Amino acid sequence: MNPVVRVVVFSISSFLFLFVITKIMGKKQIAQLSFLDYVIGISLGSIAAEMSTDPDRPFYHFFIAMAIYLLLDLILTFCARKATFMKKFVRGRPIILIENGEIRYKNLSRSKLDINDLLAMCRAKGFFDLRSVAYCIFETSGDISVLPSAGAVVAKSTELGITPPEPSLSKDVIEDGRIISQALEQIGKDEAWLYERIRKDDDKVDIKNIALATYYADEDELKIHYKI
Repeated sequence: MNPVVRVVVFSISSFLFLFVITKIMGKKQIAQLSFLDYVIGISLGSIAAEMSTDPDRPFYHFFIAMAIYLLLDLILTFCARKATFMKKFVRGRPIILIENGEIRYKNLSRSKLDINDLLAMCRAKGFFDLRSVAYCIFETSGDISVLPSAGAVVAKSTELGITPPEPSLSKDVIEDGRIISQALEQIGKDEAWLYERIRKDDDKVDIKNIALATYYADEDELKIHYKI
């Protein structure tokens, strides 16, 4: 067979076979990608790509390999449905990142995330102010679920007939135990002011034990999250 024709035929064949496998596995490969789905998807894609370009191996070897990955996925999915411990092992479990408005730093580390990742994910959900977050849960799909605090659930200003103040962004002056000098400059403060505010209630506080400290200029408030 002509090499070019062979690539075309095998590419179409691998695509059709992958399409069938995806239909069997269901829409979870697209909608809620877990670690297992990611591994299976990457492996199937690699096998299909090699099938299209490797002329030295019989084509049915690749079909067998993809069928085995499909079978493994179906077996693990079935076991996860029947046994709770298998579900936790295969899919993982949700992890609480913020509880009662406080960052759970140890859980953040377990999730292989840092403070900047948490802040970015909350902003993507429309929460620019962590004070408005009561709970934040890191789901097994890699996304987060956020429960607003009671104070954040308010009536619309148009319903109350008032004009709300213009929103302002906060400044994170400490992240993961490190002072952000640029942020201090932007709010017109220095490290001496920061130490004074932090040790106002406890003069033994160590900067290294602070996960996040955010300054809100409109209320002159410094919100501190410790590494707990």
